[in-house]
Amino acid sequence: MDTEIRIERVLPATIGRVYDAWTRVELLAQWYCPNPKFDLKVQADVRVGGEYVVEMGPHVVRGSYLEVEPPRRLVFSWKWDGTEDEPTRVEVELAEVADGTRMVLSHTGFATAEDTANHRMGWEPEVGRLVDLLESATARQPDPAADRG
Repeated sequence: MDTEIRIERVLPATIGRVYDAWTRVELLAQWYCPNPKFDLKVQADVRVGGEYVVEMGPHVVRGSYLEVEPPRRLVFSWKWDGTEDEPTRVEVELAEVADGTRMVLSHTGFATAEDTANHRMGWEPEVGRLVDLLESATARQPDPAADRG
């Protein structure tokens, strides 16, 4: 039974930019939903024990940050409102590479292969939206966080 999602991409941006896209509310609100037609609202207190809430139209997911290691690692729980499912776990690992930043996204802990497949169908377009955001941001401006990473 396949109950884990693993998506690996090289993103066209510095590690600082990619980390910011995962942790800054104003950037998350531009990509963190697979369906661009939904209104997207994000609240995030990015620190160990801090909580987040993402409203994607009628769908709400929430959780808490379990590990926060800027700019390389972020781990958080994931639970949809209105379900009895146990929370799942999302890990985002970032590493600098020649062409930008390698992102490895792992989402684990699903109860069924169907639930895994449904989440994979959400993450794939969402990661595509992240790439689009990073490409447009890279074209527009220099990286203010370049000396952070």
